[in-house]
Amino acid sequence: MKYKKIKPKKIYEEVAEAILEMIKSGQVKPGEKLDSVQQLAENFQVGRSAIREALTALRAMGLIEIRQGEGTYVKEFETEQVSLPLSTAILMNKEDVAHLLEVRKIIELGTVYAAAERRTEENLEAMERALEGMRLALGNEELGEKSDLEFHLAIAQGSQNPLLISLINHVSGLMGETMKETRRVWLYSTQTTLDRLYHEHCEIYQSIKNQDPENARSLMLRHIGDVENVLKHYLDKTIANTDC
Repeated sequence: MKYKKIKPKKIYEEVAEAILEMIKSGQVKPGEKLDSVQQLAENFQVGRSAIREALTALRAMGLIEIRQGEGTYVKEFETEQVSLPLSTAILMNKEDVAHLLEVRKIIELGTVYAAAERRTEENLEAMERALEGMRLALGNEELGEKSDLEFHLAIAQGSQNPLLISLINHVSGLMGETMKETRRVWLYSTQTTLDRLYHEHCEIYQSIKNQDPENARSLMLRHIGDVENVLKHYLDKTIANTDC
């Protein structure tokens, strides 16, 4: 019999779940202000950093908003939101995001290089379909997230390396979550930034099509670097705002 490995929860995860339960039970209602970071830290008997990370996770779920100079407020939300697992939002933890992006960088730079050398016409067509999905995804983020992941999986297929493809598929769930959060954060910015996200993918595709592995790897490195910078800025800003 196989047993699932039980991983110990981090302190901020327990704090986030406790606050989430308070929201679900109606103990804290939409429009109400949460206690300050210092007060929450004292009440939960944890450090301020754990409170900040918990609030970041809840903000990523769309359950709270952090108003500069005012504090943290519970937002109006759909019932379905509070039944969702915290796993997606937990990925917005700064350390976890850094680890996931490091894994993406290690794997995808090699994958895109191999794909540029070995891709077939069928692989290119799969990439083109994914790009078209991204282009049409304005206003439909679920389609955008799905197409984004499909583009990266199509690149893996283009490597013609079954072990590499298996490895990418193994981590695709986590990759999908970081892409989802990245696109969500990008939505807080201008449409020009969203357009850049699409065009970065198009440039990577063009290098693969031209069978230019060095340029494809360089463009992928730049793309993941842009993702890192956007998420880092968002997380730094969110953590700073929770000090109100």
